[in-house]
Amino acid sequence: MTIRQLSETLINQIAAGEVIERPASAAKELIENALDAGATRIEIATAGGGKTLLRVTDNGSGMAPGELELAIRRHCTSKLDTDLLDIRTLGFRGEALPSIGSVARLSLLSRTAEASEGAEISVTGGKVEPVRPAAANRGTVVEVRDLFFATPARLKFMKSEKAEASAISDVVRRMAIAFPHVRFVLSGSDRTTQEFPATGTDRLARIAQVLGRDFRDNAIEIDAEREGVRLTGFAGVPTFNRGNSLHQFAFVNGRPVQDKLLWSALRAAYAETIPHGRYPVAVLSIEIDPALVDVNVHPAKSDVRFRDPGLVRGLVIGAIREALGREGDRAATTGASGLMRAFRPEAQRPATPWTPAASPYRPFEPAASMPLRAEQAGFAEFATPSARSEPVFTAQQPVPDDAPQQHPLGAARAQLHENYIVAQTQDGLVIVDQHAAHERLVFEAMRNALHSRAVPAQALLIPEIIDLPEDDCDRLVAHAEEFATLGLGIDRFGPGAIAVRETPAMLGEMDAAGLIRQLADELAEWDTANGLKAKLEYLAATMACHGSVRSGRRMRPEEMNALLRQMEATPGSGQCNHGRPTYIELKLSDIERLFGRS
Repeated sequence: MTIRQLSETLINQIAAGEVIERPASAAKELIENALDAGATRIEIATAGGGKTLLRVTDNGSGMAPGELELAIRRHCTSKLDTDLLDIRTLGFRGEALPSIGSVARLSLLSRTAEASEGAEISVTGGKVEPVRPAAANRGTVVEVRDLFFATPARLKFMKSEKAEASAISDVVRRMAIAFPHVRFVLSGSDRTTQEFPATGTDRLARIAQVLGRDFRDNAIEIDAEREGVRLTGFAGVPTFNRGNSLHQFAFVNGRPVQDKLLWSALRAAYAETIPHGRYPVAVLSIEIDPALVDVNVHPAKSDVRFRDPGLVRGLVIGAIREALGREGDRAATTGASGLMRAFRPEAQRPATPWTPAASPYRPFEPAASMPLRAEQAGFAEFATPSARSEPVFTAQQPVPDDAPQQHPLGAARAQLHENYIVAQTQDGLVIVDQHAAHERLVFEAMRNALHSRAVPAQALLIPEIIDLPEDDCDRLVAHAEEFATLGLGIDRFGPGAIAVRETPAMLGEMDAAGLIRQLADELAEWDTANGLKAKLEYLAATMACHGSVRSGRRMRPEEMNALLRQMEATPGSGQCNHGRPTYIELKLSDIERLFGRS
């Protein structure tokens, strides 16, 4: 077989297969070029989902006529000199324009601020036409028509026009969040226009433009730094969640990324606060020395590799958990909105009346069979967290009538259906799910107990020997001391095996080999071993569910008030262990609107 040099057009078409996967990929590359040119206004026009037309217009620095010829050549760029470890721009590979020109009809029209006229160059399926003078405003207009006409097989893999247009919209939204000082305008063939006016340094205002005003009301600011890595952004309260991950955004040095390490850290940070199948809403931005992160992993530049992934993952988890502990116990404002809609006359009514037997919160046993004991006069501190069906509480004094002015969750005024506490606040009312609220309080007490002292361990009569690769054994033994505090006792058993001598007593009979292999995989991937701690916390959550106040139990006023006070003092009390809200707040202004007073 004879070896031969491929043509320049074929080389660019091969590169286009990696760089330009779909119209959204081309839009991303062209917007990045505009941002690198210092543009403050970028307009994107599409037709046919970007397959028929994709035009990006900017007011950036523009290009001289001689630079236009270089711009469409492979590996020609103004953004990279000699150091691949010091990348401070979005683009740097010099592949996007020649790749697009090899599979589409491409034209570039540009003028610099100093020039009296502009210049234009065209490329059709890899064939370059000479540069010619043209009238132009300052900046650059890049027009792509008939994408993949030169490689028709690629068109068969394109999705519908609506799906491709949606992908372009997602690219614009991510860029808009990353660069709030830039005005973005996106128009499509259906004559609809999305506009994101510049917000300057007010990043939350730009995020609200993209994610909606609800996010501003339910966001917690994050600002943390560790060993030169800084994390900023906003995370939604746990009860403000979504059914998919499309509302999660991550940026590294201003570059939008899709990084599995960051998504894994985000899931871990919200563990035990969001229901299964729901996703938090978050915008995270990491600033790091370019030498400590590799953005040249893939031609699309959406993947990155950190030199110290454990540091970054720990920073994300720690910062978000600290923020949630500080402010995350408040209820999402969307809960009050839903309550308002339910009260409106036009709201749909349930087909069947509510009954205790049909309720998902039905009592485990009749309220009449659970007489109150003297020691159950309140919900203050209890000595040892347990999973007993009837927790023991310490008495508290009844809360005076002026409590609504003294406490965020106000003073209890009534109990509805032996399950919901109605409390009066200074400027509204709060409805509390007593079982969900107390379940969270018990869980937090048990989790604090797990973290404050070593977990009790049970010794195995015969140690279990697990065969593993030597590298996995090395990593596990290096974390043996950490495992010991969680009740897992391990040591080395020859070059390729681990001996398990103790397991956490809370877990009872367990698959020790499965747990060890899971921890080994986790250490190999993230250099952290949170799997065991997660198992213990999951068990604590289950025990808390069965050990908290039942739905259907009648409570005294002092008990209800004591529960409210403990909720105010407990981080994360705004949602139960399953992620459901524990209370809904309704402002007095909302109530007045229901009665037409405002």
